[in-house]
Amino acid sequence: MRRSKENNPGSIAAPNDGLRMGGAKMVKDMEQNQRRALSSINQNIIGASLHHSGVVNKRELPGKDEFCNKKSALEQRSDTRSLAVERVSNQHHFLEDTKNQSELAVKPGGLDDFEIVDVEQCGEGNDVTLPMFVKHTEAVLDETDEMDIEMEDMENSIIDIDCSDSKDPLAVVEYVDEIYAYYKKTEVSSCVSPNYMDRQFDINEKMRAILIDWLIEVHYKFDLMEETLFLTINLIDRFLERCTVIRKKLQLVGMTAMLLACKYEEVSVPIVEDFVLISDKAYTRKDVLDMEKLMVNTLQFHMSVPTPYVFMRRFLKAAQSEKKLEFLSFFLIELSMVEYEMLKFQPSLLAAAAIYTAQCSLFRFKNWTKTSEWHTKYTEDQLL
Repeated sequence: MRRSKENNPGSIAAPNDGLRMGGAKMVKDMEQNQRRALSSINQNIIGASLHHSGVVNKRELPGKDEFCNKKSALEQRSDTRSLAVERVSNQHHFLEDTKNQSELAVKPGGLDDFEIVDVEQCGEGNDVTLPMFVKHTEAVLDETDEMDIEMEDMENSIIDIDCSDSKDPLAVVEYVDEIYAYYKKTEVSSCVSPNYMDRQFDINEKMRAILIDWLIEVHYKFDLMEETLFLTINLIDRFLERCTVIRKKLQLVGMTAMLLACKYEEVSVPIVEDFVLISDKAYTRKDVLDMEKLMVNTLQFHMSVPTPYVFMRRFLKAAQSEKKLEFLSFFLIELSMVEYEMLKFQPSLLAAAAIYTAQCSLFRFKNWTKTSEWHTKYTEDQLL
Protein backbone atom coordinates (compact mmCIF):
# COMPACT_ATOMS: atom_id res chain seq x y z
CA MET A 1 0.00 0.00 0.00
CA ARG A 2 1.44 3.34 -1.00
CA ARG A 3 2.17 5.69 1.82
CA SER A 4 0.22 8.93 1.79
CA LYS A 5 2.12 12.16 1.65
CA GLU A 6 -0.71 14.14 3.13
CA ASN A 7 0.96 14.51 6.49
CA ASN A 8 4.49 14.84 5.16
CA PRO A 9 5.70 18.41 5.67
CA GLY A 10 8.12 18.22 2.85
CA SER A 11 5.39 17.70 0.32
CA ILE A 12 3.75 21.08 0.94
CA ALA A 13 4.58 23.35 -2.02
CA ALA A 14 4.47 27.07 -2.59
CA PRO A 15 1.11 28.78 -2.57
CA ASN A 16 0.54 29.48 -6.26
CA ASP A 17 1.35 26.87 -8.86
CA GLY A 18 2.48 24.35 -6.34
CA LEU A 19 -1.05 24.22 -4.95
CA ARG A 20 -2.41 22.67 -8.14
CA MET A 21 0.39 20.13 -8.35
CA GLY A 22 0.13 19.24 -4.69
CA GLY A 23 -3.67 19.16 -4.97
CA ALA A 24 -3.53 16.67 -7.86
CA LYS A 25 -1.21 14.40 -5.96
CA MET A 26 -3.39 14.67 -2.86
CA VAL A 27 -6.52 13.73 -4.80
CA LYS A 28 -4.73 10.83 -6.45
CA ASP A 29 -3.50 9.53 -3.13
CA MET A 30 -6.98 9.90 -1.59
CA GLU A 31 -8.49 7.89 -4.44
CA GLN A 32 -6.00 5.14 -3.84
CA ASN A 33 -6.64 5.22 -0.08
CA GLN A 34 -10.43 5.35 -0.65
CA ARG A 35 -10.77 8.66 1.17
CA ARG A 36 -13.55 11.11 0.47
CA ALA A 37 -12.78 14.37 -1.19
CA LEU A 38 -13.08 17.51 0.89
CA SER A 39 -15.70 18.80 -1.52
CA SER A 40 -18.06 15.94 -0.50
CA ILE A 41 -17.96 16.88 3.23
CA ASN A 42 -20.70 19.17 4.53
CA GLN A 43 -19.27 22.62 4.86
CA ASN A 44 -21.69 23.55 7.61
CA ILE A 45 -20.04 20.94 9.82
CA ILE A 46 -16.50 21.83 8.85
CA GLY A 47 -17.25 25.55 9.01
CA ALA A 48 -14.82 26.36 6.17
CA SER A 49 -14.71 26.38 2.34
CA LEU A 50 -11.79 25.78 0.04
CA HIS A 51 -10.85 28.75 -2.18
CA HIS A 52 -8.45 28.62 -5.04
CA SER A 53 -6.80 31.88 -3.92
CA GLY A 54 -5.10 30.40 -0.80
CA VAL A 55 -4.57 27.40 1.44
CA VAL A 56 -6.10 28.89 4.63
CA ASN A 57 -9.89 29.48 4.25
CA LYS A 58 -11.88 32.05 6.12
CA ARG A 59 -14.66 30.88 8.51
CA GLU A 60 -18.12 31.59 7.21
CA LEU A 61 -20.26 33.93 9.29
CA PRO A 62 -23.49 32.39 10.63
CA GLY A 63 -26.76 33.43 9.10
CA LYS A 64 -29.59 35.28 10.83
CA ASP A 65 -31.67 32.15 11.48
CA GLU A 66 -28.74 30.25 12.90
CA PHE A 67 -27.91 33.17 15.17
CA CYS A 68 -31.51 33.23 16.53
CA ASN A 69 -31.46 29.48 17.14
CA LYS A 70 -28.20 29.71 19.09
CA LYS A 71 -29.55 32.61 21.10
CA SER A 72 -32.72 30.63 21.98
CA ALA A 73 -30.63 27.63 22.98
CA LEU A 74 -28.51 29.82 25.27
CA GLU A 75 -31.65 31.27 26.89
CA GLN A 76 -33.07 27.79 27.53
CA ARG A 77 -29.76 26.71 29.01
CA SER A 78 -29.81 29.75 31.28
CA ASP A 79 -33.39 28.94 32.43
CA THR A 80 -32.45 25.35 33.09
CA ARG A 81 -29.46 26.48 35.13
CA SER A 82 -31.69 28.79 37.18
CA LEU A 83 -34.15 25.97 37.92
CA ALA A 84 -31.28 23.69 38.93
CA VAL A 85 -29.92 26.35 41.29
CA GLU A 86 -33.40 26.83 42.81
CA ARG A 87 -33.85 23.07 43.27
CA VAL A 88 -30.46 22.74 44.93
CA SER A 89 -31.38 25.61 47.25
CA ASN A 90 -34.69 23.96 48.19
CA GLN A 91 -32.95 20.67 48.86
CA HIS A 92 -30.48 22.50 51.05
CA HIS A 93 -33.29 24.02 53.14
CA PHE A 94 -35.06 20.65 53.38
CA LEU A 95 -31.87 19.01 54.58
CA GLU A 96 -31.44 21.74 57.17
CA ASP A 97 -35.00 21.19 58.48
CA THR A 98 -34.54 17.44 58.52
CA LYS A 99 -31.29 17.84 60.32
CA ASN A 100 -33.01 19.75 63.12
CA GLN A 101 -35.57 16.94 63.62
CA SER A 102 -33.24 14.02 63.18
CA GLU A 103 -32.23 11.57 65.86
CA LEU A 104 -28.51 12.30 65.51
CA ALA A 105 -26.69 14.26 68.14
CA VAL A 106 -23.88 16.01 66.23
CA LYS A 107 -20.74 17.05 67.98
CA PRO A 108 -18.31 19.52 66.42
CA GLY A 109 -15.41 17.98 64.69
CA GLY A 110 -16.62 16.69 61.33
CA LEU A 111 -18.27 13.49 60.19
CA ASP A 112 -16.08 11.37 62.41
CA ASP A 113 -17.68 12.97 65.47
CA PHE A 114 -21.27 11.99 64.62
CA GLU A 115 -22.94 10.11 67.47
CA ILE A 116 -26.03 7.98 66.80
CA VAL A 117 -28.54 8.27 69.60
CA ASP A 118 -31.07 5.48 70.13
CA VAL A 119 -34.68 6.60 70.42
CA GLU A 120 -35.25 4.40 73.46
CA GLN A 121 -32.32 6.08 75.28
CA CYS A 122 -33.80 9.56 74.85
CA GLY A 123 -35.48 10.05 78.17
CA GLU A 124 -36.51 13.14 80.06
CA GLY A 125 -33.01 13.80 81.32
CA ASN A 126 -31.41 13.69 77.87
CA ASP A 127 -30.68 16.89 75.97
CA VAL A 128 -31.83 15.39 72.67
CA THR A 129 -35.47 16.24 71.98
CA LEU A 130 -37.46 13.73 70.00
CA PRO A 131 -39.65 15.04 67.18
CA MET A 132 -43.39 14.93 67.82
CA PHE A 133 -44.08 12.57 64.93
CA VAL A 134 -41.60 10.05 66.40
CA LYS A 135 -43.34 10.13 69.79
CA HIS A 136 -46.78 9.82 68.20
CA THR A 137 -45.69 6.88 66.05
CA GLU A 138 -44.18 5.10 69.05
CA ALA A 139 -47.37 5.61 71.07
CA VAL A 140 -49.56 4.21 68.29
CA LEU A 141 -47.29 1.19 67.81
CA ASP A 142 -47.18 0.46 71.55
CA GLU A 143 -50.96 0.69 71.82
CA THR A 144 -51.41 -1.61 68.84
CA ASP A 145 -49.00 -4.16 70.29
CA GLU A 146 -50.79 -4.10 73.63
CA MET A 147 -54.18 -4.63 71.96
CA ASP A 148 -52.83 -7.54 69.92
CA ILE A 149 -51.35 -9.14 73.04
CA GLU A 150 -54.60 -8.70 74.96
CA MET A 151 -56.66 -10.19 72.14
CA GLU A 152 -54.29 -13.16 71.83
CA ASP A 153 -54.37 -13.76 75.59
CA MET A 154 -58.17 -13.53 75.63
CA GLU A 155 -58.53 -15.95 72.73
CA ASN A 156 -56.14 -18.38 74.39
CA SER A 157 -57.83 -18.15 77.80
CA ILE A 158 -61.47 -18.47 76.63
CA ILE A 159 -62.66 -22.07 76.76
CA ASP A 160 -65.21 -23.55 74.37
CA ILE A 161 -67.89 -24.62 76.84
CA ASP A 162 -70.09 -26.23 74.17
CA CYS A 163 -67.58 -28.62 72.63
CA SER A 164 -68.63 -31.47 74.94
CA ASP A 165 -72.30 -31.07 73.93
CA SER A 166 -71.76 -31.05 70.18
CA LYS A 167 -73.58 -34.38 69.79
CA ASP A 168 -76.45 -33.48 72.14
CA PRO A 169 -79.41 -32.19 70.12
CA LEU A 170 -81.03 -30.70 73.23
CA ALA A 171 -78.01 -28.47 73.79
CA VAL A 172 -78.62 -26.71 70.42
CA VAL A 173 -74.93 -25.87 70.14
CA GLU A 174 -75.41 -24.49 66.62
CA TYR A 175 -77.43 -21.49 67.77
CA VAL A 176 -77.14 -21.36 71.56
CA ASP A 177 -75.19 -18.12 71.35
CA GLU A 178 -77.98 -16.50 69.33
CA ILE A 179 -80.55 -17.66 71.89
CA TYR A 180 -78.72 -16.02 74.77
CA ALA A 181 -78.06 -12.92 72.74
CA TYR A 182 -81.83 -12.67 72.31
CA TYR A 183 -82.35 -13.26 76.06
CA LYS A 184 -79.89 -10.50 76.81
CA LYS A 185 -81.66 -8.14 74.43
CA THR A 186 -85.19 -8.83 75.70
CA GLU A 187 -84.52 -9.12 79.44
CA VAL A 188 -85.47 -5.47 79.86
CA SER A 189 -89.10 -6.41 79.11
CA SER A 190 -89.13 -8.72 82.12
CA CYS A 191 -87.90 -6.04 84.52
CA VAL A 192 -90.27 -3.99 86.67
CA SER A 193 -90.00 -0.59 88.26
CA PRO A 194 -87.97 -0.76 91.48
CA ASN A 195 -90.47 1.53 93.25
CA TYR A 196 -93.80 0.13 92.12
CA MET A 197 -94.75 -0.50 95.76
CA ASP A 198 -95.26 3.23 96.16
CA ARG A 199 -98.51 2.88 94.23
CA GLN A 200 -99.80 0.09 96.48
CA PHE A 201 -101.83 1.46 99.40
CA ASP A 202 -102.49 -1.78 101.39
CA ILE A 203 -99.33 -3.88 100.89
CA ASN A 204 -95.62 -3.23 101.28
CA GLU A 205 -92.20 -4.78 100.70
CA LYS A 206 -92.31 -6.96 103.81
CA MET A 207 -95.57 -8.57 102.73
CA ARG A 208 -94.07 -9.32 99.35
CA ALA A 209 -91.06 -10.97 101.02
CA ILE A 210 -93.33 -13.13 103.21
CA LEU A 211 -95.36 -14.21 100.19
CA ILE A 212 -92.29 -15.20 98.16
CA ASP A 213 -90.79 -17.09 101.10
CA TRP A 214 -94.03 -19.09 101.44
CA LEU A 215 -94.12 -19.79 97.69
CA ILE A 216 -90.57 -21.20 97.83
CA GLU A 217 -91.81 -23.75 100.37
CA VAL A 218 -94.84 -24.57 98.21
CA HIS A 219 -92.55 -25.00 95.22
CA TYR A 220 -90.46 -27.45 97.20
CA LYS A 221 -93.47 -29.48 98.43
CA PHE A 222 -94.94 -29.79 94.95
CA ASP A 223 -91.52 -30.81 93.63
CA LEU A 224 -91.74 -28.36 90.76
CA MET A 225 -89.08 -27.36 88.26
CA GLU A 226 -86.74 -24.51 89.07
CA GLU A 227 -87.92 -22.50 86.09
CA THR A 228 -91.42 -22.45 87.58
CA LEU A 229 -90.35 -20.61 90.71
CA PHE A 230 -88.51 -17.85 88.85
CA LEU A 231 -91.40 -17.33 86.44
CA THR A 232 -93.84 -17.21 89.38
CA ILE A 233 -91.95 -14.34 91.02
CA ASN A 234 -91.76 -12.47 87.73
CA LEU A 235 -95.52 -12.80 87.14
CA ILE A 236 -96.27 -11.49 90.65
CA ASP A 237 -94.08 -8.40 90.28
CA ARG A 238 -95.35 -7.53 86.83
CA PHE A 239 -98.97 -7.90 87.94
CA LEU A 240 -98.52 -5.83 91.11
CA GLU A 241 -96.85 -3.14 89.01
CA ARG A 242 -100.03 -2.75 86.95
CA CYS A 243 -102.79 -3.45 89.50
CA THR A 244 -103.39 -2.43 93.08
CA VAL A 245 -104.18 -5.34 95.36
CA ILE A 246 -105.57 -5.43 98.88
CA ARG A 247 -103.85 -7.36 101.63
CA LYS A 248 -106.38 -10.22 101.70
CA LYS A 249 -105.89 -10.95 98.01
CA LEU A 250 -102.10 -10.97 98.01
CA GLN A 251 -101.79 -14.69 98.78
CA LEU A 252 -104.35 -15.42 96.05
CA VAL A 253 -102.18 -13.51 93.58
CA GLY A 254 -99.18 -15.68 94.55
CA MET A 255 -101.10 -18.94 94.20
CA THR A 256 -102.53 -17.99 90.82
CA ALA A 257 -99.13 -16.89 89.54
CA MET A 258 -97.67 -20.26 90.45
CA LEU A 259 -100.58 -22.03 88.74
CA LEU A 260 -99.91 -20.06 85.53
CA ALA A 261 -96.18 -20.79 85.72
CA CYS A 262 -96.89 -24.50 86.16
CA LYS A 263 -99.08 -24.50 83.07
CA TYR A 264 -96.27 -22.86 81.12
CA GLU A 265 -93.28 -24.86 82.42
CA GLU A 266 -94.40 -28.15 83.97
CA VAL A 267 -95.30 -31.41 82.31
CA SER A 268 -97.54 -32.57 85.18
CA VAL A 269 -99.46 -29.53 86.39
CA PRO A 270 -100.97 -29.40 89.90
CA ILE A 271 -104.74 -29.01 89.88
CA VAL A 272 -106.58 -26.03 91.32
CA GLU A 273 -107.80 -28.02 94.36
CA ASP A 274 -104.17 -28.63 95.37
CA PHE A 275 -103.60 -24.89 95.64
CA VAL A 276 -106.85 -24.45 97.56
CA LEU A 277 -105.72 -27.04 100.08
CA ILE A 278 -102.22 -25.59 100.39
CA SER A 279 -103.80 -22.21 101.26
CA ASP A 280 -105.82 -23.88 104.04
CA LYS A 281 -108.99 -23.27 102.03
CA ALA A 282 -108.68 -19.52 102.37
CA TYR A 283 -109.89 -19.19 98.76
CA THR A 284 -112.31 -21.12 96.60
CA ARG A 285 -111.84 -22.62 93.17
CA LYS A 286 -113.83 -19.77 91.64
CA ASP A 287 -111.55 -17.21 93.29
CA VAL A 288 -108.50 -18.84 91.77
CA LEU A 289 -110.00 -19.01 88.27
CA ASP A 290 -111.22 -15.40 88.41
CA MET A 291 -107.79 -14.19 89.46
CA GLU A 292 -106.24 -16.26 86.69
CA LYS A 293 -108.38 -14.48 84.09
CA LEU A 294 -107.52 -11.10 85.57
CA MET A 295 -103.77 -11.79 85.55
CA VAL A 296 -103.48 -13.09 81.98
CA ASN A 297 -105.55 -10.19 80.68
CA THR A 298 -103.48 -7.66 82.63
CA LEU A 299 -100.20 -9.17 81.38
CA GLN A 300 -101.67 -9.61 77.89
CA PHE A 301 -100.60 -13.26 77.90
CA HIS A 302 -96.94 -12.20 77.87
CA MET A 303 -95.53 -15.20 79.69
CA SER A 304 -92.27 -15.97 77.89
CA VAL A 305 -89.68 -13.73 79.52
CA PRO A 306 -86.01 -14.39 80.38
CA THR A 307 -85.68 -14.96 84.12
CA PRO A 308 -82.48 -15.26 86.17
CA TYR A 309 -82.74 -19.04 85.84
CA VAL A 310 -81.93 -19.17 82.11
CA PHE A 311 -78.85 -17.04 82.70
CA MET A 312 -77.82 -19.11 85.72
CA ARG A 313 -77.61 -22.28 83.65
CA ARG A 314 -75.44 -20.71 80.99
CA PHE A 315 -73.19 -18.84 83.40
CA LEU A 316 -72.66 -21.90 85.61
CA LYS A 317 -71.57 -23.81 82.54
CA ALA A 318 -69.11 -21.05 81.68
CA ALA A 319 -67.76 -21.16 85.25
CA GLN A 320 -67.28 -24.96 84.98
CA SER A 321 -69.15 -25.33 88.25
CA GLU A 322 -69.45 -28.31 90.52
CA LYS A 323 -72.47 -29.28 92.60
CA LYS A 324 -71.35 -27.20 95.57
CA LEU A 325 -71.01 -24.07 93.49
CA GLU A 326 -74.33 -24.72 91.75
CA PHE A 327 -76.27 -25.20 95.00
CA LEU A 328 -74.77 -22.15 96.68
CA SER A 329 -75.37 -20.00 93.59
CA PHE A 330 -79.06 -20.95 93.44
CA PHE A 331 -79.40 -20.39 97.17
CA LEU A 332 -78.07 -16.85 96.77
CA ILE A 333 -80.27 -16.08 93.78
CA GLU A 334 -83.34 -17.31 95.66
CA LEU A 335 -82.46 -15.03 98.54
CA SER A 336 -82.21 -12.12 96.11
CA MET A 337 -85.71 -12.86 94.83
CA VAL A 338 -87.13 -12.24 98.29
CA GLU A 339 -85.51 -8.82 98.58
CA TYR A 340 -87.47 -5.97 97.01
CA GLU A 341 -84.31 -3.87 96.54
CA MET A 342 -82.98 -6.39 94.01
CA LEU A 343 -85.60 -5.40 91.45
CA LYS A 344 -83.37 -2.61 90.17
CA PHE A 345 -80.88 -5.16 88.79
CA GLN A 346 -81.36 -7.05 85.56
CA PRO A 347 -81.76 -10.85 85.69
CA SER A 348 -78.44 -11.52 83.95
CA LEU A 349 -76.56 -9.32 86.39
CA LEU A 350 -78.19 -11.04 89.37
CA ALA A 351 -77.23 -14.46 88.02
CA ALA A 352 -73.63 -13.47 87.36
CA ALA A 353 -73.30 -11.82 90.79
CA ALA A 354 -74.71 -14.90 92.55
CA ILE A 355 -72.15 -17.18 90.86
CA TYR A 356 -69.31 -14.77 91.56
CA THR A 357 -70.29 -14.49 95.24
CA ALA A 358 -70.50 -18.27 95.53
CA GLN A 359 -67.05 -18.66 94.00
CA CYS A 360 -65.53 -16.18 96.43
CA SER A 361 -67.24 -17.94 99.35
CA LEU A 362 -66.12 -21.44 98.40
CA PHE A 363 -62.67 -20.83 96.98
CA ARG A 364 -61.72 -17.95 99.31
CA PHE A 365 -60.35 -15.90 96.43
CA LYS A 366 -61.66 -14.02 93.40
CA ASN A 367 -61.96 -16.35 90.46
CA TRP A 368 -63.80 -14.56 87.64
CA THR A 369 -62.23 -16.06 84.54
CA LYS A 370 -62.07 -14.69 81.03
CA THR A 371 -64.52 -17.36 79.92
CA SER A 372 -67.10 -16.22 82.48
CA GLU A 373 -66.53 -12.61 81.53
CA TRP A 374 -66.96 -13.44 77.84
CA HIS A 375 -70.27 -15.26 78.25
CA THR A 376 -71.80 -13.04 80.94
CA LYS A 377 -70.64 -9.76 79.37
CA TYR A 378 -69.90 -8.49 82.90
CA THR A 379 -66.49 -7.63 84.30
CA GLU A 380 -65.43 -8.23 87.86
CA ASP A 381 -65.76 -4.53 88.70
CA GLN A 382 -69.36 -4.48 87.50
CA LEU A 383 -70.20 -7.46 89.68
CA LEU A 384 -68.58 -5.93 92.75
